[in-house]
Amino acid sequence: MNSEEPVISVQGLRRTYGTGQHTFEAVRGVDLSIRRGELFALLGTNGAGKTSLLEIVEGIAPATGGTVRVFGKDPYRERFEVRPRTGIMLQEAGFPADLTTAETARMWHGTLGKPRPVEQCLAMVGLSHRSGVRVSSLSGGERRRLDLALAIMGRPEILFLDEPTTGLDPQSRRSAWDLVRTLLGEGTTVVLTTHYLQEAEELADRLAIMNEGQVVRTGTVADVVAAEPARVRYRTTDPELSDPVALSALPALTGRPRSEATTVDLETTDLQATLTALLLRARERGSALENLEASPASLERAFLAIAEGRDAESVPAAAA
Repeated sequence: MNSEEPVISVQGLRRTYGTGQHTFEAVRGVDLSIRRGELFALLGTNGAGKTSLLEIVEGIAPATGGTVRVFGKDPYRERFEVRPRTGIMLQEAGFPADLTTAETARMWHGTLGKPRPVEQCLAMVGLSHRSGVRVSSLSGGERRRLDLALAIMGRPEILFLDEPTTGLDPQSRRSAWDLVRTLLGEGTTVVLTTHYLQEAEELADRLAIMNEGQVVRTGTVADVVAAEPARVRYRTTDPELSDPVALSALPALTGRPRSEATTVDLETTDLQATLTALLLRARERGSALENLEASPASLERAFLAIAEGRDAESVPAAAA
């Protein structure tokens, strides 16, 4: 495989459930390209199609249409060649309840080619002190850490993490992030789905936001955030400072200013320019801007705009 080629390539991917009149298309023509050694985050609300897309890329399920290549191979039809080079952490894993943590890890260890030692993997996820505890007695967060230990045990070249920190306390979540950073530093490619937007901001080299089975935005965090306007909100009793027509002359506004009673909302592509002009106008008129709030664009705002259907623009995936 050429080092310049993407390690994961998805083109026109579709996945449909059901038959006849009772079909549902969970993935609708997705294009993605993921580079070797990067962390790519896949975001979206529940039902957006993230897990359905991942199951195809992981080789767990076939695509209904389109193509997917992992290491240049079809991960479903050529699973025997692809699977040993990947690690998968599913949203839920079915561990035998009566086995201990160490016994579960040793059982998995025996299925792998050149795995990391069991003790090392448990130490990497902070479970060494729980090695003799039955799985049924582990907390939800501890089971997630055991999931992660098994996913990294085979020294995967690609690591799929589906909601990896759900149920973890803040300290354990940070420890998991540090572990992921270590793996990235060793050259592992990581594909992550998460509902924690801070997690994506902290870790992702690039990300995609899905909605209704399609990728709506993709790029670096900065790219995605740049597509969302900043906002200014304030209250005023000055008619000139609450008149949408008069406010339209302010620089860098996107859309028409919104005014309801004494509250005004503005959206802008240049927060500093808009805010400076607004404050100067208020000073010239001797008027107060009460409860003034100025908030820059953020990943959370971009995500919510897409989830609420306020962003229908589909942006093609960045080239590898």
